[in-house]
Amino acid sequence: MGENINSKNPWYEINNPDEVNSPALLIYPDRIENNIRRMIEIAGDPAMLRPHVKTHKMPEIVRLQMKYGINKFKCATIAEAEMTAGCGAKEVLLAYQPVGPNIRRFLELKEKFPKTEISCIADCEDMIKHLSGNSVKNGTETSVWLDINIGMNRTGIAPGESAVKLYKMIIDHPGLNAGGLHVYDGHIHDKEFLLRKKVCDESYMAVTSLISEINRSVNQPVAVVAGGTPTFPIHAARGGVETSPGTALLWDYGYSSSFSDMDFLHSAVLLTRIISKPSGDMICIDLGHKAIASEMPQPRIFLPEIDNYEIISHNEEHMVIRTEEAKRLKIGDILYGIPFHICPTVDRYDDVSVVRNGMAVEKWKVEARKREITV
Repeated sequence: MGENINSKNPWYEINNPDEVNSPALLIYPDRIENNIRRMIEIAGDPAMLRPHVKTHKMPEIVRLQMKYGINKFKCATIAEAEMTAGCGAKEVLLAYQPVGPNIRRFLELKEKFPKTEISCIADCEDMIKHLSGNSVKNGTETSVWLDINIGMNRTGIAPGESAVKLYKMIIDHPGLNAGGLHVYDGHIHDKEFLLRKKVCDESYMAVTSLISEINRSVNQPVAVVAGGTPTFPIHAARGGVETSPGTALLWDYGYSSSFSDMDFLHSAVLLTRIISKPSGDMICIDLGHKAIASEMPQPRIFLPEIDNYEIISHNEEHMVIRTEEAKRLKIGDILYGIPFHICPTVDRYDDVSVVRNGMAVEKWKVEARKREITV
């Protein structure tokens, strides 16, 4: 069952808050390690995990996973791929079709980290031809995964005859080899596990048929990397399918309140301070759009120390909350909050405060927040 967060068990509190500016994102490595162990338990083998780094964008968290034998990762940007390869990862999949200058940057990244197998996805003939031509020109071999659309309707090609043709095209074009199938089903987020499993399994049936069709056309095994956090236990149970949880590493309130069957621990908490009390039942905290993901409808944060509150406005630097508890709260008081969406919340911060044994003791840079590191 999901973790119960309340003020009676304030594991998130730090003993040296005066040393931490607000707003701040606190990270708890011991809880991250718990989540890594749980991911491996579900997957059955670290080799079947290819966690997504977009959630955290930090080399220290990549290395924590590598400590447990996880050596394959997935990312969304060239910077994330560079950060991960710089940690010595064995394999890095850029799960984003490179276009324009990113084709050159992708190939430069492969040259910079020859000991890491850096691959990418593609979903059309033109991209396969571009990758082939540039790989031949650079004298390199590029592993390309065919991006499959099973209902997300964001990227990818639908399973079927055209997908088989593209897969064979990857194999036949010089400078390329087929990594396998990339199957992301981020549209599946049913709260009830059995319904989520039913929808996931039904969607995946087309992938199973596609694999059979490819096997009839080419004499080589077809690898699959599938799913995000909500469906990764379902895909892990299939056997032979790599899974890509991301949010599971830090967890957030959006997932913990939606997926009670997943028992990961919250490992990222926002520290904020009351900066004003505009009326008797209102407080204003320093947690504006620039400090927490704001693409979701309100509430965008869960505040375990306040009951019955309403977020009535949210601006660049301010969040105004109506609560009867405003009477007991003072300007300067600290509040802790669990974000509803952790991935873009992390992206708001240049660095995070690392909490060990109740103390904020160091900072980790959110290195891959940058659009470009060196390549």
